[in-house]
Amino acid sequence: MSKHKVDVVFISPSNAEGTYQKLSETYSAIEPPTWALLLAQSVRAAGFSPKIIDTLAEKISDEQVCSRIAEWNPELVCFVVYGQNVNSGTTNMSGTIRTATALKRSDPNLLISIIGSYVQAVPLKVLNEETSIDFVFTNEGVYALRNILSKIPIDRNDLGSVKGIAWRKEGTPIMNAAESIVPSARMDVDLPGYAWDLLPYEENPLDLYRSPLWHAEYDDARRSPYAAIQTSLGCNFGCSFCMINTINRNDEKEIGISSDYSGMRFWSPGFILNQIDILTNLGVRTIRIVDEMFLLYRKHYLPLCEMLAQRKYASELRMWAYSRIDTVTNPEFLAIVRRAGIRWLALGIESASKQIRLEVSKGKFEDVDIKKVIQQIHNSGIEVMANYIVGLPGDTPATMSETLDLSLELCTSGWNMYPAMALPGSQLYKKALDEGRELPTSYEGFSFHSYETVPFTSGSLSGADVLKFRDKAFETYHSSPQFLRRIQEKYGSHAVKTINQMTKVKLRRKLIDHTK
Repeated sequence: MSKHKVDVVFISPSNAEGTYQKLSETYSAIEPPTWALLLAQSVRAAGFSPKIIDTLAEKISDEQVCSRIAEWNPELVCFVVYGQNVNSGTTNMSGTIRTATALKRSDPNLLISIIGSYVQAVPLKVLNEETSIDFVFTNEGVYALRNILSKIPIDRNDLGSVKGIAWRKEGTPIMNAAESIVPSARMDVDLPGYAWDLLPYEENPLDLYRSPLWHAEYDDARRSPYAAIQTSLGCNFGCSFCMINTINRNDEKEIGISSDYSGMRFWSPGFILNQIDILTNLGVRTIRIVDEMFLLYRKHYLPLCEMLAQRKYASELRMWAYSRIDTVTNPEFLAIVRRAGIRWLALGIESASKQIRLEVSKGKFEDVDIKKVIQQIHNSGIEVMANYIVGLPGDTPATMSETLDLSLELCTSGWNMYPAMALPGSQLYKKALDEGRELPTSYEGFSFHSYETVPFTSGSLSGADVLKFRDKAFETYHSSPQFLRRIQEKYGSHAVKTINQMTKVKLRRKLIDHTK
């Protein structure tokens, strides 16, 4: 029996300014800590006592975190290090280590762990470099957490039998045998929802969160209350720039590379509908579906969308979801998706070059007329957040310009362009290691928007070249007359004014400063 008040405290770390620079003040989203909420509900269902601290949403200091931890006296502290972008599991490590160091300084006997994509990719590297961390989880952590908590009181020197972790045995980092991930048949049972009640109490705790600006139709008043949920886990596609499937790693290799591309798992449609009912009862209408590929399997998303469309609140929803561009070509299905309250689809277009798309494993794009698909989506009443990547293998100044030109022609209401990053856990990261390419020397360096950004480079392009192009393209797109005219017609002059203000925020880049 534990003498502690709380079994485990899940901490969602933050370093927003280091990650987003000046954009963090107003324009970047504040996402609910989706995985911390899922894990807290999971361990609670297994009979354990959890708490959650969200340092960004609560705007609390490391000293305040230390005070709260001292009050609760938990058996285990677990940092849950994910975030709103695929790179966040790495970039948020900066805030994690800062807070963990403060906690260790406050109480050297505190047992501190991490669940997140970065530690899943390079668990031994973390333990070799970060003395404030006692052990890390080597996949999504659902069952490994139960393994650890079942040993209360936990002996940090006797963790050899705990599957699914890496720890220090007599000072030497080692990886234990792998633990299984939650199978589809157990999703509703072992990941039974979100511990919304553990978020810091206000009139509505989800008022602490704000959506991306475009998701709220460039209206700041619609950004809160805001929530994010998942309907599935995993992804079937092996894009070389992505590390999403390191969450599924089930091996004991020192460096994990995204794999298990056929391992998607799903909550039942009825279960997800109930979760959305809970959110709407809390007054939430702006909702993100976090899945990497929501509109992939019709047998999964169509029943959910059909049931959602019958809800009275469906017409009030502002939801967005991800999809491959070659899975949204049926106007009939798009109509059902729109009636369900999905007003935005985020699409990875990546590049105007078919060859570059094939190089990064995007597959069937060669068979898709991108312009026609975007027009079909627009005709269905759904807006598009188009995502592009520059600096991918094979990119040149000419192909990057072609990608910008394509984006201007498509003229979607949402637009992102990222420099290619060798994210730990991705094939690009392995390629960079194998070829001795320059990698970021700080966690923040893996952020698309940070001062420290070091993009993946290939051919004659330098990191500074890629960043200069990307930042100029951002300004070019958001000030283009055709785009602003579309925004004016759809959302009004206030939205145009908001975009103009956002475009004035300039990112500083270390690589560019050093080339001046």
